[in-house]
Amino acid sequence: MNVLSKLVTALKGGVTEAGEAIVDTQALRILDQEIRDADEALNQSKDSLASVIARQKLAEERAGKIQASIDENEGYALKALEQSDEKLAMDVAEKIASLESKLETEKAAGEGFANSAEQLRDAIAQAEKDVQYMKNQVDTVKATANVQKAEAAVSERHSGNNSKLRTAMESLERIKEKQAMNSAKMSAARDMANEGGASSLDKRLEEAGIKESNKAADVLERLKQKRT
Repeated sequence: MNVLSKLVTALKGGVTEAGEAIVDTQALRILDQEIRDADEALNQSKDSLASVIARQKLAEERAGKIQASIDENEGYALKALEQSDEKLAMDVAEKIASLESKLETEKAAGEGFANSAEQLRDAIAQAEKDVQYMKNQVDTVKATANVQKAEAAVSERHSGNNSKLRTAMESLERIKEKQAMNSAKMSAARDMANEGGASSLDKRLEEAGIKESNKAADVLERLKQKRT
């Protein structure tokens, strides 16, 4: 059981490492998607804010109309009282009371929408700052990744160039050494050809009687003359 438990733990660790490796390789893509999701949520929040503001304006407009109706009916009630028509004045007063109740409801709704709109504005403003900050950070990360990728490519090319340069230099040295050997061989061949040509020419001249052979007798005679 202990061995099996360790195996299971090892497998879980391997799966976790593999998952982390996938996340690391796809980090920028995941960040881009998360920012797009944040932008979409931000747009939805803005739509909600627009809806709340619209409801606030409608509530305020209804409250304004109700207030105008209250003011109008108060005038009617006053005229009824001036005419000592208590019953008519009471009927109008009941209507005013009903209108005032509606007015309070609309005012409360308007204030609630106004508070919600203010809270949404603050939340949206903060969210916009957060999203912009994330976008800036992602741009920085992408720029750094591109720079590091370029540096790695340059380093790899430089390493490869050094290796190729060493190979080229070695090939060049072999070629130069071979050329030097060939030059030496050709020079030696020319010298041998010249020596052979001169010897052959002397022999031919001697055979033709044009040039005397440098015999030992001639050499001895020359030496005797030097003594006298």
